Amino acid sequence: MNNNSHDSSHMAWLTLASAVNLASSKWFKVFEALSLSAVDVVNAYNTATPLHPVVTPLYEAINPYLIKRALSWLASDPQHHIVSYQCPHYPQRLKTLDNPPLVLFVHGNPEVLNRPQIAIVGSRRASHQGKQIATEFAATLARNKIVVISGLAAGIDTAAHRGGVMEVGGTIAVMGTGPDTVYPSRNVQLYRNIIDEDGACITEFFPGISAKAWHFPRRNRIIAAMSLGTLVIEAKIKSGTLITANLAADMGREVFAVPGSISHPYSEGCHWLIQQGAKLVTCVDDIFDEIAVQPCLITDKDEKISEKSEVINLATDRLLDSVDYDITTIDVIAQRCTMSVQQVMVELLQYELRGLVAAIPGGYIKLRGK
Repeated sequence: MNNNSHDSSHMAWLTLASAVNLASSKWFKVFEALSLSAVDVVNAYNTATPLHPVVTPLYEAINPYLIKRALSWLASDPQHHIVSYQCPHYPQRLKTLDNPPLVLFVHGNPEVLNRPQIAIVGSRRASHQGKQIATEFAATLARNKIVVISGLAAGIDTAAHRGGVMEVGGTIAVMGTGPDTVYPSRNVQLYRNIIDEDGACITEFFPGISAKAWHFPRRNRIIAAMSLGTLVIEAKIKSGTLITANLAADMGREVFAVPGSISHPYSEGCHWLIQQGAKLVTCVDDIFDEIAVQPCLITDKDEKISEKSEVINLATDRLLDSVDYDITTIDVIAQRCTMSVQQVMVELLQYELRGLVAAIPGGYIKLRGK
């Protein structure tokens, strides 16, 4: 349903979805038991036609105010869409859920919803290195025509979306709020970038609904269901990230995990997943080995030669080799590469500009290289 289309089927699904306190499976049971469609059930509701005693309490849950608010949101922007359960744009993988959303509110391009997707999730308090890994993985996946799906949260989610928007239609954000509320608010610009780059921001929650703690597990089930697999980058043992990974595993989806330092608390969740059978990944090719989608081949010979030369230079660079992926103090770096502290600081500034290292409180961390 776009802002020019209010046909009876879409309106029927929207009407049923407004009964937000009912599990969607209850409506499907009614359809099956009475051999009726969503349109039939809503027509009976609108005309006060008795159907069956079991349907009456379900009708009481329908909320006309939410329907009105949804239609107002739909009409306010040509990029606003309501994708109902029987719409061609509705993600087919969501239909495997026990309680699939009856409608999705989509801001952006609804055509991306059925493209091959990989979820990237992780800690909201991710390390600089973890966020860098998420961005690089997402950018490479998007470049290979795999849509990156995540939850628009701080940390790994944000980093993944930033990688995805490097390609047109490269990312989908699943929200735990209504479509007119961005949470966290600091991601408003990222939200806009996703839409501008032909991606989509989607939610099952009606306009005007603010963030609540119980919304996020519901959001996570959508992320897990829509994707071919879920990649976890930094997570604690007890976290929403692992809930998403476990949901993906229960649905028969692939689960991937990036390993980290054994002394880092945000590596514990990834290491536990690997112990439980998740695939350890260190590059995007590890993901392509497991999913039924072939990566797009890069044919630019000059680009390959350039990348190879840079890898060789990085592998033989003494200064870069002196910086660890964990915090390394400037004194330690200078001692390792037998240079003065002043000279090291000048050289590392160039490395920062090239995206090879990052200055953080206490020293530097390596972002790329051997």
